[in-house]
Amino acid sequence: MFMTSKRKRIALGGAVAAVTVGALVVVQNSFAATIPGTRAAAGCPDVRIIVTRASTEAPGTGIIGSLATAVTRASKQTVTTEATDYPALLNPYPPSVAAGTRALTRQLTDAATGCPDAKIVLMGYSQGAHVIGDVLAGTGRVNGFTRSDAIGENVADRVVAVVLMGDPRFVPGKPFNAGTSRTQGLFPRGADAALDAFADRTQSFCDTGDTFCASGRSVAVHLSYTRKYNRAASAFVLSKIGG
Repeated sequence: MFMTSKRKRIALGGAVAAVTVGALVVVQNSFAATIPGTRAAAGCPDVRIIVTRASTEAPGTGIIGSLATAVTRASKQTVTTEATDYPALLNPYPPSVAAGTRALTRQLTDAATGCPDAKIVLMGYSQGAHVIGDVLAGTGRVNGFTRSDAIGENVADRVVAVVLMGDPRFVPGKPFNAGTSRTQGLFPRGADAALDAFADRTQSFCDTGDTFCASGRSVAVHLSYTRKYNRAASAFVLSKIGG
């Protein structure tokens, strides 16, 4: 997530590498970038992956884009990947989350209506995970953040898999949790914004000590998830999309 508050101020500087600028559309076995917003040459794909990057990352898919690439390479289906276009600012953080929630809501709605037969996969890292959760389940009552409702069921039902890494709204004890953390994140979800309805479609990776998803002290842990868990997360997504 990477955030600042009156109690804690953390700057990552160059800790997160810059990535490809702009929303990418990647077609299985070709990995060719096309004009943002366009579809694969053959029309609607079998699977649409929407990636929402972490705070401070350059526009594009960010570090979690490596998971989208792994799924695309392993899948036998036609897969496209696109990035959510939002500020991903560390400071101020809440307005960036609100902008991301609005942007992903539009993006997800367009994906569901534009390609009604395509399976949709959501992947988010840190602030991106926060945004995805707020789109799917709403914000609930959380101090300092703009209130928003969950996306409609007709759109949410099109999502077949969700991968969250380092989610600052992490709640321990959920059946979809992965990793080692048993402590809550900086902005844990309440019952009024729970992701329980998506439990069978979701994996949320958070490890002990993570500054943001586990309220710990380690940014290094926070940045380790794709390296540690991409294989497991890819297998999960592939199982949900049908290989």
